[in-house]
Amino acid sequence: MKNLDKLQTKFADDIVGVEDGLDCTVVGVKLGVIVDLCHFLKDQCGFEQLIDLCGVDWSTYRNVDASSPRFSVVYHLLSVANNERLRLKVAVNDRDLVGSVAEVWPTANWFEREAFDMYGLIFKNHPDLRRLLTDYGFEGYPLRKDFPLTGRVEMFFDEDQWRCVYRTNQVTERNLIPKTWPEEHHG
Repeated sequence: MKNLDKLQTKFADDIVGVEDGLDCTVVGVKLGVIVDLCHFLKDQCGFEQLIDLCGVDWSTYRNVDASSPRFSVVYHLLSVANNERLRLKVAVNDRDLVGSVAEVWPTANWFEREAFDMYGLIFKNHPDLRRLLTDYGFEGYPLRKDFPLTGRVEMFFDEDQWRCVYRTNQVTERNLIPKTWPEEHHG
């Protein structure tokens, strides 16, 4: 892949690692250069589309070093002209500021808001970083591994008051399926 060679030449000190994924090449990148690197990938390497941007919470995964950053921001890129895909991974801690790539690919606006809303990842220089999928008064980040399974309050529409009101949640937690890890030989 000649674009990978160009990328490694230009950003040699900022690439943490390169590996072959199941469907495309995966490049680990340092946090501070993500915006410049994405500009380079779009302008010089032809990755004209950001297919997806998502977060990953590594806090409960086995074989992950506890001193490593808790989250990753993952960028899925596509070059239609070169028929090529690329995945970028940036490791971040809880309150690290990730540079927004909404100026590079406008679709990142929605994806970054979703990652902020679901994981609490903060994107610096984002044009409109606010909650997207949860309610205005919602507390916490639902896709974090430490998010509680049952809430403290529930919202419903009260016909008498003709408005939405909150009340204490009456749901009791039921764990019907034990949490188990597959055996080592199962992958």
